[in-house]
Amino acid sequence: MTRLQESLWVEEAATKSTLSGSSERYTIPSRVNLYRIPWLRAMLESRWPQFLARAVTLIGFVFTLAAALFGSRVGNHNFAIIMVWIAWWTTLKLGFIPFGGRSWCSICPIPLPGDWLQQGGILDKGSHKNGFNLRWPKSLRGSWLQSGGFLLIGLFSAVTLTDPQVTGWVLLALFALAVGMSLVFEHRAFCSYICPIGGFSGMYAKAAPMEVRVVDKEICANHRDKSCYHACPWGLYPLAMKDSSACGLCMECLRACPKDNLALNLRPYGSDLGGHISSSRLDETFLALTMLGSALAFSAVFVGPWGWLKLSAFEIGSQPWVAYATGFLALNLLFLPALFSLCVWSWKKISQNRLPLKRLVASHAQGLLPLGLMSWIAFTISFALPKLTLVLGVLNDPFGWGWHILNATNTSRSLDVSGFSPLLQVILLMIGIFWSTRVTMKLSKSDGKHNFPSNMPVLVFYLVYSIGMLWLLIG
Repeated sequence: MTRLQESLWVEEAATKSTLSGSSERYTIPSRVNLYRIPWLRAMLESRWPQFLARAVTLIGFVFTLAAALFGSRVGNHNFAIIMVWIAWWTTLKLGFIPFGGRSWCSICPIPLPGDWLQQGGILDKGSHKNGFNLRWPKSLRGSWLQSGGFLLIGLFSAVTLTDPQVTGWVLLALFALAVGMSLVFEHRAFCSYICPIGGFSGMYAKAAPMEVRVVDKEICANHRDKSCYHACPWGLYPLAMKDSSACGLCMECLRACPKDNLALNLRPYGSDLGGHISSSRLDETFLALTMLGSALAFSAVFVGPWGWLKLSAFEIGSQPWVAYATGFLALNLLFLPALFSLCVWSWKKISQNRLPLKRLVASHAQGLLPLGLMSWIAFTISFALPKLTLVLGVLNDPFGWGWHILNATNTSRSLDVSGFSPLLQVILLMIGIFWSTRVTMKLSKSDGKHNFPSNMPVLVFYLVYSIGMLWLLIG
């Protein structure tokens, strides 16, 4: 057994960082390499466990489509609405993302048939690839289209989350698009550039405690075959990965590496956040702000005190809906981006930082992620948790046709979360503010401008947003 196989702890050496003429030494915290645990290693090396999990989700997806298109039109009595927007939504927000980042992508059923067609095989790749295998256009790379997809969900959320047939057609369209794109473009273009859930979970994967990383960079750099890159369905080269936003945790790179030089690490929360960013791309900034704005809008529509707002969101095409859509788009496209940019500009002036404003905005957007993640979890507690008891009802009668598969009775009661949800939501948003503040302080330190007063404009942005979320969630 090699030294790498015997090692459970992956230690990264202290690194020197020279910024603004000063030298700063820091130590990256240790990671636990889960790939060195024998029973887990055996599971990850075999494709069968993951295949079976994806097959189960694919069967569930097909059944969900059938229930959505042919079952009851009453949302609370339809398998599709309850299982997608209550059970799956809750599991994604409270489980997959905060503990595993993009771990849902590793078992997501939507791209699965497209993968099989593209690679010419089910468990292993065939002798030749199917389709055109074109490269995704450079002008469309980034997360702009994913942000647009999430904005579309927000515009039609009231109907999509309550009408089974609308949910069914949306899921069917995503499925068809994923399969079609796999036959035209190489790798998982749909997952990387189109899927709004992929963008959502990828953004917050930077804060999650799970990562795939190279163990010894020198070994990887000297390996000519690049087996990991050729095996990756996402088209990623592990040595070049700077964060976990694009990695779908499919584990193909671990299986393909002949040097045993890749690790599945359990790491401290937020390990990807707070580092210096040299890029001025604003697509991830816009996506992070869209997540914040959508959390506000969803809270206002689904758990807020204004019945007229919910009715307006339902009446698609009417004048009230146009007013709602205008306000939703203005919040996400104008108000939040302008307010955040103003706060970063104020920080720039106070700290006398000479970097371009565009780059500073892109860098400080990292601080939005912890608060956004905690906001979505807080919203889910109010929106989805009370309805989890309905899961038993739709399992008992998935199509709403009067079946009694489980012989269950009294399945329409809601779970009363009023006793603990307000306090829990306050705690979650306080964690979000504290965590985002730490990221912001770390960013200002990396820029050589580490002082609390200069960060006040950005910190006030976090505070005002959190107060707004609390007002919508608990009044």
